[in-house]
Amino acid sequence: MAKFEVVSSCLVPTASNEISMSKLELTPWDLPFLLVDPIQKGILFPSPKSQDFQTIIQHLKTSLSRTLDFFPPLAGRLGTIENDDNTACFFVDCNNAGVDFTHAVAGALSVSDIMGPGYIPRCTGNHAVIDGTSFWHFFNSWSEISRGLETISKTPVFERWFPTNVSKDNRLIPLPPIDQSLLHSFVPPPSLERVFHFSRESVANLKAKANSEAGTAKISSFQALIAHLWRSITRCRNQLRIEKENSQEVDLLLLVGTRSRIPLPDGYFGNAVYIVKTVANEGELLENGLGYAGLKVNELVAQQTSEVAINLAEECTDFGWGKPIAVRSGKGQKGDGKMTFFPAAEPGGIDVEACLAPATMQAMEQDAEFMEAVTI
Repeated sequence: MAKFEVVSSCLVPTASNEISMSKLELTPWDLPFLLVDPIQKGILFPSPKSQDFQTIIQHLKTSLSRTLDFFPPLAGRLGTIENDDNTACFFVDCNNAGVDFTHAVAGALSVSDIMGPGYIPRCTGNHAVIDGTSFWHFFNSWSEISRGLETISKTPVFERWFPTNVSKDNRLIPLPPIDQSLLHSFVPPPSLERVFHFSRESVANLKAKANSEAGTAKISSFQALIAHLWRSITRCRNQLRIEKENSQEVDLLLLVGTRSRIPLPDGYFGNAVYIVKTVANEGELLENGLGYAGLKVNELVAQQTSEVAINLAEECTDFGWGKPIAVRSGKGQKGDGKMTFFPAAEPGGIDVEACLAPATMQAMEQDAEFMEAVTI
């Protein structure tokens, strides 16, 4: 991986000195993410031909500042109120302390680093404040202001949602004693990352195969792709084990959005997601084919009355430099088996950013059934 050099760093406040709000309360949806890595995403763009670096950097700072006028919590800081009974309340202090803006360059990049030279606007956001939907809401709004629009197409809604049995003024979180020696002692196991590209035709073929095997027409393209990944990873892990035990259970976890389920306003700002899980017998998952796995995924999604929160950047994320080449995430929230889905540069295609144990990744790359659907 190429080494990066920081050229400059500064704090970017809102453009307006008048902040419309002073505090943003964290809800029960937000609090579990206090201990989760931040959201980190970057969008790759081809290098603009008509502008120099400094002009582009200054333009990004100015447009970011104007965008923060619509998102004042993002220019604030996380705050706590600790009580005498070892409990605390958490909130965002909208104090306009500013957003960290860093300009960095890489001296040498390989094809494995990114797919070509270009600019990579990247955002990192505290997951206790925003989920993926709110993250892309902000990112896309920034791109709108960058293109010269005076206002954004979707206004964020900062009104908080709380369960009826939880008072806004009574969300006390116990603060257990923390062993400081454990804070830096965890060393994550090694993992490798790779992006697997699935073309529109490949995704369509997986959908047709899954529905044909299951004797149905209700398995979607995305569900078929998830099923293909689930079976392939399970098969490779099984082959790597010394003792082949097909009776164990394997899990599939999906992130589900709740905005349409409650329902919440379209521009609701904050976390509105939860995790759902389905379980399958390893032997049955491998023996019964793509249709069986596709139905398991379909049934899991059908049980929810809200949309599956797919981590796809909207195509409208255009800073004025043309269509993005690709979307990539940072090192946070990575672990063996984590799959992140992004729209490919090719219309209808999907890039799957896979994080796997080194042995599993090598086995996946050599697995003929899996790689048959991958476009090199």
